[in-house]
Amino acid sequence: MQSMTGYGSGKVEQDGWEVTVDLKTVNHRFLDIGMRLPRNLAFLEQTVRDCLGRRMRRGHADVFLTVKRTEGSAVDIECDEDLAARYLEAAEQIARKTGAENDLTVSRLMKMEGVLTLNEREMDEELVSVICAEATEIAAAQLIQMREREGAHLKEDLTVHLNAAEALRNQILQRAPLVVDEYREKLEGRLKNLLTDTVEPQRLAQEVAIIADRCAIDEELARLNSHILQMRKYMETEGEIGKKMDFLIQEMNREANTIGSKASDAVIAQHVVNLKSEIEKLREQIQNVE
Repeated sequence: MQSMTGYGSGKVEQDGWEVTVDLKTVNHRFLDIGMRLPRNLAFLEQTVRDCLGRRMRRGHADVFLTVKRTEGSAVDIECDEDLAARYLEAAEQIARKTGAENDLTVSRLMKMEGVLTLNEREMDEELVSVICAEATEIAAAQLIQMREREGAHLKEDLTVHLNAAEALRNQILQRAPLVVDEYREKLEGRLKNLLTDTVEPQRLAQEVAIIADRCAIDEELARLNSHILQMRKYMETEGEIGKKMDFLIQEMNREANTIGSKASDAVIAQHVVNLKSEIEKLREQIQNVE
């Protein structure tokens, strides 16, 4: 079982290029990958998505990617020597005609418009894509390790609350038969106080049967037990289980509500309140299960 919370980082340096990939994930209903890449790195987006898609099923992932050249300069300088010569010739011509000193130096000449042009070196997209894929795999491996560790902690916490819910379900199961017996005794006592004659057993049995039918929660308790067992099974299963567990929690909450509405008993009502509290704690934790 994996959590959807994690972090991983990968860096690969090869053939004069260095690619760093940082991943951060949080819970999300589906797999949602967020990247903001500069235009010159847009070609790497699909590479990252493919790598993460093979390792993750759910969660929102923020991707931070940097590419650096480690050998040589990323920019080439192009010099227009003919233009520089014309600038110099024009300066000398002005000096001759005006008698002014020609103070045009090389450093000033380099600043003249058009003399120097900076051109960014073309990126080897195929090579950088390969390096990026390797860095992403390293980051994803770290991310999965952290998600598995977080998943183990989640499993421990879920087990505690699931055990508590199961214990409350068993207490309700033990209490349910006593409700009808206590109702029979109370009803018989009230009838004896109101009537001078002996209470008719058949009439009393009919009334008790009606109440017993209205308060019957055997089916709800059986379904609740089935949901708890299924939840334990999912906790031992790999892969995408969060959505299935979330559905089971909804069903468990539905059974708890039905039990609370049908069982006319203060003790059971208190057990139901505690049961719903444990189910809510389960629901909160399951929101982060992949």
